[in-house]
Amino acid sequence: MSATTLIDKVWDASVVPGEPGTTDLLYVDLHLVHEASSPQAFDGLRLRGRAVRRPELTLAVEDHNVPTDTLVIADPMGRAQVEQLRRNCAEHGIELLRHGAAGQGIVHVVAPELGLVQPGMTVICGDSHTSTHGAFAALAFGVGTSDVEHVLATQTLPMPRPRTMAVEFVGSPPPEVTGKDLILALIAQIGANGAHGHIIEYRGRAVEHLSMEGRMTMCNMSVEAGAKAGVIAPDETTFAYLRERPFAPRGAAWLNATSYWRTLRTDDDATFDRTVTVDVSGLTPYVTWGTHPGQAVPLGAAVPDPASCPEATGRAAAQRALEYMALTPGTPMRSIEIDTVFLGSCTNARLDDLRAAAAVLDGRRIAGSVRMLVVPGSMSVRRQAESEGLHEVFQRAGAEWRLSGCSMCLGMNADRRPRGERVASTSNRNYEGRQGPGVRTHLVSPAVAAATAVTGRLSAPADL
Repeated sequence: MSATTLIDKVWDASVVPGEPGTTDLLYVDLHLVHEASSPQAFDGLRLRGRAVRRPELTLAVEDHNVPTDTLVIADPMGRAQVEQLRRNCAEHGIELLRHGAAGQGIVHVVAPELGLVQPGMTVICGDSHTSTHGAFAALAFGVGTSDVEHVLATQTLPMPRPRTMAVEFVGSPPPEVTGKDLILALIAQIGANGAHGHIIEYRGRAVEHLSMEGRMTMCNMSVEAGAKAGVIAPDETTFAYLRERPFAPRGAAWLNATSYWRTLRTDDDATFDRTVTVDVSGLTPYVTWGTHPGQAVPLGAAVPDPASCPEATGRAAAQRALEYMALTPGTPMRSIEIDTVFLGSCTNARLDDLRAAAAVLDGRRIAGSVRMLVVPGSMSVRRQAESEGLHEVFQRAGAEWRLSGCSMCLGMNADRRPRGERVASTSNRNYEGRQGPGVRTHLVSPAVAAATAVTGRLSAPADL
């Protein structure tokens, strides 16, 4: 048998046998649904007189449109989408985690913490950051509305086999470097579309030493590099996270599962379609200066000059980004003043993220000119944080302690910011208007977000 990558092993195990020469048809082990991308899919089922094929393999969560300061959804569009999701789930017998319920939260936070995502699975959701679940060696894809309808009806998804890409992180990063910094450094190196058409396997000691939360952060942003998905081989860290989770196997089933999961590794002599090496020795916290995640530099650097871009298209994109961000080349990143700090999103709103930020804020106050929102990734994370007293740390520092939801990650709910505001955000996208029309977003890690809240300027904890 020829040597095989982890990606190919999971892919091959998921393909439904069909006619040679046709597009692969993947069986879907878990389908995640939320209110923003599912209404048209359910309408399509209704028009064709079809039912949901496997409702027990489908989980719905209210996250994109829900407010985080109240359980009352004031926005008419958001309320309509949530109410439609409730009707669709009731009609088709799909479990729904409603706004404010004990298990509710951001879909990409909730599913792993329930133990629903396990190595070797295929996971689909009408949301690009479904790639998060690759941290568990699951092939996890964000798909469009028509694909959501297809999966609802058939529990399968037709998809051409992507190319494979290994990202080798070499060297040992300093302790202050997080999964967020690793992925921002990668995207800055290869570009925001640098992994187009590929599934990435993240490899190296720097990845192996990450917590599951850090691995989820990395895989979450795979799509920001243009990749279809990202995966990390399962190991003892993976098993420790999954053990005793509500939907994880137990007893003999656990032993059987871990025996299989241990086989999900790339063979030593397997080859990838492409390999990229990132040297993380001496890496420092990264922050974005522009309007896509690839426009990122070390926090200690300055805003780059578009003239330094070797290609005309890159120069034009950088110039437009600087104009939108109202920044001047050569400006030290640490001198950029921030109006709002957002700690949340499916990228960085897990318990470890809140702990990292609270450790920085403990005994300190955020700057008087700064507003800081702390939005736990799930109601479970919120309860755990409160049991550790983290919410009191945030509140004493002057931050707002919120309910769970996508919040300020995107402009689909009440947590939008006004035009011209500058935000340090632990989320995954800094596109124009992502947090509201005219809002300027800098992507940062939770620790940098907390330090920035204290100084009012982009800062690292070491600056305090």
